[in-house]
Amino acid sequence: MSTLRLITTGGALAYRALFNWTSPTMYAGTLLAGPTFQLLFFAYLGRQLRVADDGFFIVGNAVLAASSACVFGGTMAVANERRYGTLGHVLLSPRSRTAIFWGRVLPYAGNGLLIAAFTLTAGSLLLGLRIPLAALPGLGLALAAGSLACGFFGLTLGALGLRFRDVWVVSNVAVAVLLLLTGVNVPRGELPQWMIGVGHVLPITHAAEAARLLAAGRGLGAAAPALLAELLVGAGYAIVAAALLKTFEAESRRRASLETL
Repeated sequence: MSTLRLITTGGALAYRALFNWTSPTMYAGTLLAGPTFQLLFFAYLGRQLRVADDGFFIVGNAVLAASSACVFGGTMAVANERRYGTLGHVLLSPRSRTAIFWGRVLPYAGNGLLIAAFTLTAGSLLLGLRIPLAALPGLGLALAAGSLACGFFGLTLGALGLRFRDVWVVSNVAVAVLLLLTGVNVPRGELPQWMIGVGHVLPITHAAEAARLLAAGRGLGAAAPALLAELLVGAGYAIVAAALLKTFEAESRRRASLETL
């Protein structure tokens, strides 16, 4: 119970302290309006190029909408502690740092789920996509799995902040990679084979596949393998993040570089 309280309460407190979109106007413009306009751009571009129908882009970009908040949020969970000079206090805690940082992913994943749901709703209303009511619970699971996987992916990048000075460059590149290689805006069958292979180990690839199956009325049974694959990808990044945090923490202590910017 104490570990669970550390994950939930500690994550919520850190979210309040480190979340950068403090202005409601900035939040709406950056995390709600931005993904919606991106969805419309790709939907109309897809119509012009006859790549896929509107539903393909609505569902794909709804899943993608969670990526910015979750990837950058997961990164901020570590990098901003170093930026504000409080990382040393966190690492001196006698509690499990793995539990501390894993807990910090949860609020950002919840935020990503909210953004993804808003984008899916807005895109469906603006472009006329009809989603079966029976598919909504499964779609919620797909969006939640993608958001959680993105959060742990961001935490993995944030762990690099214990070793590298400018982790934000890596995060920006990572978000672009998710846009290009996960099949959210380009059918994966049209991508080169090596891109398809990379996409298999990236977050939101399988979540987008599951969400499209559900939106098409295929049912949770058809989407279950993709959902399981997304959860496994998220678990993999959670393990990698924990390993990197431990490794770089030990190295930073040895080199006395925890607060070096």
